[in-house]
Amino acid sequence: MSFSIRSLTKRFDSLLVLDQLSFSFEPSSITAILGPSGCGKTTLLNIVAGMIPTDSGDIELSGQLSCSYCFQEPRLLDWLTAEDNVRYALSGLADRGRMEKRIERFLREAGLESFRAYYPSQLSGGMQKRLALARAFAYPAELLLLDEAFSAVDLRQKRELMNAFLNLWKEEKPTVFMVTHDIHDVLLLADKVVVLGPRPAKVRGIIDIPILQSQRRLADEQMSHIEQKLYELIDMPAS
Repeated sequence: MSFSIRSLTKRFDSLLVLDQLSFSFEPSSITAILGPSGCGKTTLLNIVAGMIPTDSGDIELSGQLSCSYCFQEPRLLDWLTAEDNVRYALSGLADRGRMEKRIERFLREAGLESFRAYYPSQLSGGMQKRLALARAFAYPAELLLLDEAFSAVDLRQKRELMNAFLNLWKEEKPTVFMVTHDIHDVLLLADKVVVLGPRPAKVRGIIDIPILQSQRRLADEQMSHIEQKLYELIDMPAS
């Protein structure tokens, strides 16, 4: 599935938020949007999800789009167990056998197989985040949207979340579009990074990371060079 954004612009009344954004996603890759808080990253994600309209510009797709969304907050259903939270997301699947296999598979990959009968209130914050990721991945979608999915947890939990994310992603390789303000999330996960400036957000630059995620070490010379280029784009003076 090819996916392109062309000259996308969005206003809220007189406030210009996104200004002529253009870039494309590669199929089965991870594209990250990096930018300061309040620059419109979540607005862009919601436009891609079809939740809010654009004012101008196009989103170009090849074929039909099925989309799954993992929000910044886990947004779990408190009255359902971990297993039933995933089952609820798959309730539209006609093949019940396939549904149960996907529930089993993605709970296992997220490290939650032993907690399938637990309710969200019985899970730690990091486990709730992993459950939200498992639920998002379990839905068979070509495009997965992540909104700050690795935020609001401590460093150990973040590493666990990232490992769970990569294990889940390797299963089916959906095209992933993630937004974040954390440069290390980007360096460890993304194949392509689109850097936005402050509102009204324009694309400041696009950087590819041609290193397998499993081989990335932040202290390596090539990764350090990429990090430096990202900081140069982030620190550019506003035009």
